[in-house]
Amino acid sequence: MSKLYDVIILGAGPAGLSAGLYAGRYKLSTLIIEKSQDGGQISITDEIENYPGQVIDTDESGSSLVARMTAQAAKFGCERASANIVSVELEGEVKKLTDVNGNVYEGRTVIIASGAHPRPIGCKNEADYVGKGISFCATCDANFFEDLEVYVVGGGDSAVEEAIYLTKFARKVTIIHRRDALRAAKSIQEKAFANDKIEFMWDSVVEEVSGDEILTKMLVKNVKTGEITTIEADEEDGLFGLFGFIGLIPNTEIFADSKLNMENGYIVTDEDMHTNIEGVYAAGDVRKKSLRQVVTAAADGAIASSQVEHYLA
Repeated sequence: MSKLYDVIILGAGPAGLSAGLYAGRYKLSTLIIEKSQDGGQISITDEIENYPGQVIDTDESGSSLVARMTAQAAKFGCERASANIVSVELEGEVKKLTDVNGNVYEGRTVIIASGAHPRPIGCKNEADYVGKGISFCATCDANFFEDLEVYVVGGGDSAVEEAIYLTKFARKVTIIHRRDALRAAKSIQEKAFANDKIEFMWDSVVEEVSGDEILTKMLVKNVKTGEITTIEADEEDGLFGLFGFIGLIPNTEIFADSKLNMENGYIVTDEDMHTNIEGVYAAGDVRKKSLRQVVTAAADGAIASSQVEHYLA
């Protein structure tokens, strides 16, 4: 590409869109690159209750919030590119990002906001049944399991919130958690315990899944006793659903050969989003941090762009 941007933002989730909004308001020439849909993880969240300033008692979804963020970034002049970046050159005065088609995007600075993706459940044969009974997106796939039984793996906020959402479709939802207590916020736990459609399998992990083309059977192990429980789909149903919500894996594969400082795949920054490479910043779920929420991602993006503006000035 012939244009040299002041800043290239990799990723159009809340962190990337917030960075774009602020960069645009700073009058920086800005390119946001996203390979799929805007929003990242939040775009598949059915309900948001904890974003500051949202109108109370309205059905705010991840997609509706992201749509407004996208419009704001566009309003302030952010250019967009739909591209799958496969290699990067981050050192030097001009940063270069190359996509799968060989197109090169150049910027004086880069904000990495590439986010993260769901962690696999980790059971035997899992890959064979993704999309055939196993899912990582309740909003996307809940309707496929209407009036069926569904199992949710995990015990944090996302797992319990999505289990509650799934009760709108499934006749029964069982949360499988490897510990004997949930890790979700107390307010979320209270909703789950009060829902008569939700049951729990404590101290348990999914060991193996199987079935003829679609998911019809799984083995669940009690981590304390070692006892194996066999769960099979009701004959009339023909299948059951298994949803995984046990954390995220950062989207940092393309930086493996770079000199970015990372821990467990997450990019290490200071409190102002600086990485160890001059002119390169990271924001949102992709960086090492204690809380991964929309509000912290948005803050990260704003801080990163303010630092870009100072750096270029």
